[in-house]
Amino acid sequence: MAFENITERLQKVFKNLRGKGKLTEKDIQLAMREVRLALLEADVSYKVVKDFINKIKERAVGVEVMESLTPGQQVIKIVNDEMTKLMGETQSKINIAAKPPTVIMMVGLQGSGKTTTSAKLAHNLKKQGRNPLLVACDVYRPAAIKQLQVLGEQIVIPVFSMGDKNDPVDIAKGAKSFAEKNGHDVVIYDTAGRLHIDEELMAELERIKANCHPHEILLVVDAMTGQDAVNVAENFNKCLDLDGVVLTKLDGDTRGGAALSVKAVTGKPIKYVGMGEKMEALEPFYPERMASRILGMGDVLTFIEKAQATVDTKKAMELEQKLRRNEFTLEDFLDQIQQMKNMGPLDQLMDMIPGMGKVKALKGLEVNEKDITHVEAIIKSMTLVERRRPEIINGNRRKRIALGSGTSIYEVNKVLKQFAQMQKMMKQFAQLGQGGKKAALKMPFLK
Repeated sequence: MAFENITERLQKVFKNLRGKGKLTEKDIQLAMREVRLALLEADVSYKVVKDFINKIKERAVGVEVMESLTPGQQVIKIVNDEMTKLMGETQSKINIAAKPPTVIMMVGLQGSGKTTTSAKLAHNLKKQGRNPLLVACDVYRPAAIKQLQVLGEQIVIPVFSMGDKNDPVDIAKGAKSFAEKNGHDVVIYDTAGRLHIDEELMAELERIKANCHPHEILLVVDAMTGQDAVNVAENFNKCLDLDGVVLTKLDGDTRGGAALSVKAVTGKPIKYVGMGEKMEALEPFYPERMASRILGMGDVLTFIEKAQATVDTKKAMELEQKLRRNEFTLEDFLDQIQQMKNMGPLDQLMDMIPGMGKVKALKGLEVNEKDITHVEAIIKSMTLVERRRPEIINGNRRKRIALGSGTSIYEVNKVLKQFAQMQKMMKQFAQLGQGGKKAALKMPFLK
């Protein structure tokens, strides 16, 4: 889970602060010591940590905290504000050219996820109404061109290639000309990487930049490499004057050092973060939302955006009517699970709900992404009548459902128990009144 270690440490610090009615300077000194250790353990740059702590101390021992009615909350607010500033303060968007095509040059070391990220970015821009063209400029890595072509087919976006015998500069120039003639308003260069930074790599990238004048140069780095990612960003920035950074594999980075250091060290904003393997798993980077998530306060705005992008409004209205009549069936249960599945990994969704990041179960409703496939198989193995009237599912029917879904009777029983719990919860939602139901229907329900 992203930032798991640092979030747990900071939550303990904040719990102690909240428990005090009045804060002394010593209380703040002790809290800042713990925050400093948490950041250093997260592999944040020492200089960044030092400056960050000094800024918080400066504000925390001032009037705004010492004379506050809730000093603990005020310190937490200061930490949140300063962490947001540390990561860039506001969202930094792609620079779109006044006259198309917008040329985006993707750079980075081998293994950072550059080719996949290029395809994800193209997919993201296509959903915004753009007409992107992917360009295979990596003529060195075996199967790099083929990988981009396979990804292009998957997201139905054309890939421009001149094979692996041509100069990357010629390929880049040819792609730009092709885009102009064929109405592509965005061109994304997937350039070559190396296992480490070398003069040859940088010289080639500088030649592409000089000949094709990209509007955006984005560095793709693996967030899980921590401080090394920041060092890579610093080196690339010196040679190419980057426009931004894309952090990949942030979903697997339990420390978070790269996300917290890269802007402060390079001066370049993080524009996107990779949060999984799917093509949809490239998210715009919002510093204020990420700070809130790191501090264990959730990220409700991103959660709502994901819900709005996946929830079928018509189905939501139908479900509301069913709730009024207490008619929540296994079909509705399956539909909610599938909508939730489309929103992304469950642990990421839990992180976005305030107070839920550290909770692995909610009154018996387990959060286990691997089980979702089994749940779908079990419900689909039931007859239409069984889905709508689960009370008729006796021992023999359970055996048949288990056999048909390739699962066990224990798993069938577990799904029926989870459904009963959900049905009970849905009745409670129904009793909340109109306002409560509408709020509930904005989010697919947790399993």
